Amino acid sequence: MRVLVVDDHRLLSEGVSNLLAAHGIEVLGVASDGVEAITLMQELNPDVILMDIRMPRCDGLSATRQIKALRPEIKILMLTTSAEDKDLFESVKSGAAGYLLKSISGNAFIEALRGLEQGTPPFSPGLASRLLREFAKLSGTEERLSGLASRPKDREGQANGLTERQTEVLRLVAQGLTYREVGERLSLSERTVRFHMREIISRLHLQNRNQVLAYAGTLGLKPDD
Repeated sequence: MRVLVVDDHRLLSEGVSNLLAAHGIEVLGVASDGVEAITLMQELNPDVILMDIRMPRCDGLSATRQIKALRPEIKILMLTTSAEDKDLFESVKSGAAGYLLKSISGNAFIEALRGLEQGTPPFSPGLASRLLREFAKLSGTEERLSGLASRPKDREGQANGLTERQTEVLRLVAQGLTYREVGERLSLSERTVRFHMREIISRLHLQNRNQVLAYAGTLGLKPDD
């Protein structure tokens, strides 16, 4: 994993860089605002960008939109002090792959990065459920999702409209396991696990993996902590 750190607080950016280096993660460079971030992104070609939100000249949200337009394959992880809904929602809409608060512990931060590398979007505790409510409101599905969570169990014993196997897959994915690890736990191929995830997204009338993980939190399949 090759990382670019973007933060206007020098002490914090140096601390994050040292933490990453101590865990064998390559830090390509440090930018102090969105303008520098875009320039360094084009020069250094990072895999992941750790992006602050509040910065001079060009804030993290604007920089995220511009970077994703230029290089959509780069994963941008917001690392901020802001727990405001508007910043969280706008970050995801802008293309961020996750949202972590700076109050996170060092070990949890490294685990979140490793999860991101494996395809699991990292969010600080409690933020995933906020995303679900916003997705539901924007898509007009709040009433339907509420009905899915509360309707009587179907013939396969599931209250959420999923089969028993799909619920097992959802639970393990929500716990941060990769598709391959889920397959090993359930004696399934990685291809079969991916098929189940597509079916889960379809049955719940959601749009992507982020929304599925948020929905899992509302069902108690993924504890907030």
